[in-house]
Amino acid sequence: MTLVTERRREIAPRPHHPLRAEVVRGFGPWAGAAVLLTVAVALGANADQWQGGWAETREQLHVAAGLLGVPLALAAGCWHGGREGRRRTEELLASAARGPLARLLASGLPLVLWVVGGYTAAAVLSLLATWYRATGDSPYLVAFLTDTVVLASAVVGGQVVGRMVAWRLAAPLLAVAGYVVIGVLSYGSGNNSYAPLSPVVGGMTDSVPVWWQPLAMAAWAGGLAGAAVLAYAARRRAFALLPLAAAIAAGTLLVQTGEDGLWHTGPLARRQVCHTSTTPQICVNARFEKLLPQVTDALSGLTGRLEGVRNLPVRFEDRAGRPARDEVELPMLAPIGWSVVRGELTDPQQYAWEAGMMLTGRSDCDRPDPRWDPVDNAVEHYLAPSPQEKFFDEQDATSGPADRARLKARLDARTRLETMGERKRRAWLSEYFATTDRCDAKGMPTL
Repeated sequence: MTLVTERRREIAPRPHHPLRAEVVRGFGPWAGAAVLLTVAVALGANADQWQGGWAETREQLHVAAGLLGVPLALAAGCWHGGREGRRRTEELLASAARGPLARLLASGLPLVLWVVGGYTAAAVLSLLATWYRATGDSPYLVAFLTDTVVLASAVVGGQVVGRMVAWRLAAPLLAVAGYVVIGVLSYGSGNNSYAPLSPVVGGMTDSVPVWWQPLAMAAWAGGLAGAAVLAYAARRRAFALLPLAAAIAAGTLLVQTGEDGLWHTGPLARRQVCHTSTTPQICVNARFEKLLPQVTDALSGLTGRLEGVRNLPVRFEDRAGRPARDEVELPMLAPIGWSVVRGELTDPQQYAWEAGMMLTGRSDCDRPDPRWDPVDNAVEHYLAPSPQEKFFDEQDATSGPADRARLKARLDARTRLETMGERKRRAWLSEYFATTDRCDAKGMPTL
């Protein structure tokens, strides 16, 4: 009999960990799948605006996690926490050996794992999509880790609310309330002193947080959740004052510092990479380093026609703020979704025309002398004509006498510039670019 008993013990299945049923079955997998689908669909709907840019991907993930993920996590935690109340098993579970804190953690932690896992899966998919089309820079993993802490805190907080309010509508109402609170905190970012407390607000796309901002945000969210858990389930509820004090201290620090102090332009966004063999040189922001060959190729026709011409800016620059005196601004590469989509220039011809307008446009003149119009238009046509030039010419040709006269002057000026000898044209263009800052006709080169 002893041998038979020992044999049975050997083949008997090992007892499962108490948390296994919560992790494998039940509400957790559904909550994780809901978070994954919600965040993935929200990101996929506007993939043109972030795919290829690491900073843009971070921003979109951060907004999706805060604005959609947090209300969903609150609702999931609340629904799961109210399970015992809906089943009317509170008294039965109260007689169990485990205390209320242990029961809450045993029920809530698996749900936290699933919600965080769903967000992690969505984040990995978005990072892979950006890696495939990356234009430069590198991933911002600290923001992702901060978002997971905020989501986990929302699940735990919702779990406490669900145990206190065993009402079926509590979960959706808590999600709506969370969405409204986040919206109010985030509204008027820049003028709202409480905006730094929002899990959505995250500075400009080219900004990075000060080193302690993620820690303070984690302490703010985690402290509130921890205080709620201890106040509800701890034997000595006074312990809840410790995480509450940490949350208040972190929140106060965030509010007093303000958005301007929490975020600053990243070191990469302050640098440029340049192609120096053209005139002008072509520089792009270091965040878009891999776009430099495309930009150089798109502007190759323009820079080729300017070879040997004097009085030009030294370079096209791509930094925040006004260009230096000897520089001209490069047409915008950011925000992604306009000139650049999925790591590619959407319309090189349009981009070249915009660059030409940066060189020839008299942007500081409210009303430049009308005599500049045919001259400027001729240079614009020669360097990089607008993709819409033919359309506007045809429109002027069928309009009133004034538009037709203006079109004739433009066409004549274009013809004279194109039929000039190469040396004479270079000399004329050198004269022209010495006058691009003038609004009156003084010094206008004869064409």
